[in-house]
Amino acid sequence: MEHLERARQLRADTGVHYNCCQSVLVPFARELGLTEEQALRLGAHFGSGMRHGSACGAFTGALMALGMLGFGEQAAMDLIRHMRQEHQAVECSVLLKNAHEQGVPRKAHCDGLVFEMVQLLEQAAGQAPNP
Repeated sequence: MEHLERARQLRADTGVHYNCCQSVLVPFARELGLTEEQALRLGAHFGSGMRHGSACGAFTGALMALGMLGFGEQAAMDLIRHMRQEHQAVECSVLLKNAHEQGVPRKAHCDGLVFEMVQLLEQAAGQAPNP
């Protein structure tokens, strides 16, 4: 199953709440050398900005995945730059506030960030790591 399709399944599951970090990590679990259960546990406390509005969970999951895939500082800096250019922030609380001001519902906003991070990781996974 394609990564983005798996992320969409996780975000659509109303029986379980998969946080943003988990929703990014789980689709890549196999490539990261993890089981899905391990990916769920790893990302458990990184949703809602590490549970207190700090760094976005989708963003955090993407950074974790880049590291596990063997990408180094440059890839992380590129992702940070992307977030700041596209979304003007990396902090969950700021991102949510901005989305609210633009009339974007929380779920739609968070789903969009998860899908964006999964797509960026898919692109990176097709390239050689830059340690």
